[in-house]
Amino acid sequence: MFDAPVGRLILVICAAMRSARKRALSLTPIIGKLRRMNRIVERFGQLKKKGQKGFIVYIGAGDPNLETTRQLALAFDQAGVDVLELGVPFSDPLADGLVNQLAAQRGLESGATPPKVLETVKAIRKDSQTPVVLYVYFNLLHRYGFKKFIEDAARAGVDGLLVLDLPPEESENYEAMMRDAGLCVIYLVAPTTPDSRIELIVKRASGFIYYVSREGVTGMQAKVSDTIAQMTAKIRAHTQLPIAVGFGISNPDQARTVAASAEAIVVGSAIVNQIAQQGKSTDLVPIVTEFVKSLSDAIKG
Repeated sequence: MFDAPVGRLILVICAAMRSARKRALSLTPIIGKLRRMNRIVERFGQLKKKGQKGFIVYIGAGDPNLETTRQLALAFDQAGVDVLELGVPFSDPLADGLVNQLAAQRGLESGATPPKVLETVKAIRKDSQTPVVLYVYFNLLHRYGFKKFIEDAARAGVDGLLVLDLPPEESENYEAMMRDAGLCVIYLVAPTTPDSRIELIVKRASGFIYYVSREGVTGMQAKVSDTIAQMTAKIRAHTQLPIAVGFGISNPDQARTVAASAEAIVVGSAIVNQIAQQGKSTDLVPIVTEFVKSLSDAIKG
């Protein structure tokens, strides 16, 4: 038996320990917010301070192989690329035109599975902090396991996901998991998207809004759409997020023109086509990077 003073002391100590545990639990959300700022948010913040436009590049992961993907990522970092979008190969890429479909097929043939793509991102992170977005289809995440894929992607160094066939109306759980992992939720807005839905989409998105400047699938175009300025103004009325314009931008002149109406430009098929033309040439990385540099100079110049 404890005497009265000792007993009171034990009660005080126990109460203090309970209070300390409560304080620690209350600090958990704050500690979570102290994690590293998302690289996409950080990069667009830097661009805004400098008064510069962003340059987002899309390539198919594993085209022609994952080691080349890693080398291209590092070379693009030096060429002025602000965000790297990696297409995770899928057998039925409905949103993609022929150029990107063929890239996905080459990626599948080279063995670029989702786990190996994440390993490649982890390898890129050893030498580069360029923000990385995975351009991916729902079935791949469903098969991998949604929560597990998001957590593994965050650990590998991914900064955001663009799930092509997952509309925001069906994404509540996905968005919560993405927030918990510190990843940006990238959504598409199309020329045919009505105002009411634009408002819904931009409220649910983070990082940046991807404006698809043309109806249909990805692919190179001879001229840019003449409604880009009108549509970006309409989107901007609902959000302060940066707007990135893509689909169909194929050369430096087009990139320079579109940059006047957006915070960032996305170029994909034209670069993927350069990769396809070079095949497995030992000069693939420098030749493709030279083309990417010409686009970057046009956007930022």
